[in-house]
Amino acid sequence: MSSEGSSYGDIHRYEPPRESTAAALAIVLLTVVEIIFVGLFTYGLIGGWGLSEVGNMFLGGILAVIFIDLAFILLLYRKEFLPDVMIVKKRRRKWEDLYVREDDVDGTPFSEESPWEGVKRALYPYYKR
Repeated sequence: MSSEGSSYGDIHRYEPPRESTAAALAIVLLTVVEIIFVGLFTYGLIGGWGLSEVGNMFLGGILAVIFIDLAFILLLYRKEFLPDVMIVKKRRRKWEDLYVREDDVDGTPFSEESPWEGVKRALYPYYKR
């Protein structure tokens, strides 16, 4: 579904989420696996596995699996259960708001100020801010 509005904030495109049952079941199963690995990691911390070199690497591997599993859960949720919405935004240069004021967007002529001031302004963008 698209709209013809072109003013700032109008919804340009809206696609509803698929909300598939297979994705919901996959999220539930991945959540169960996540809980199992969190429990194993907690048991390893309490049991003192981290005191040996091999146990410490094992705990690091479990922690990596926990975050990878969480990433897949969030990826499935975003892909299947959040709508795809594109809104109209104001286009501007990426650096425009960070470094210069609105009246200095086009720059200043080199001859108006001393050469040293121009070099300082080029090297240090937050000059006189």
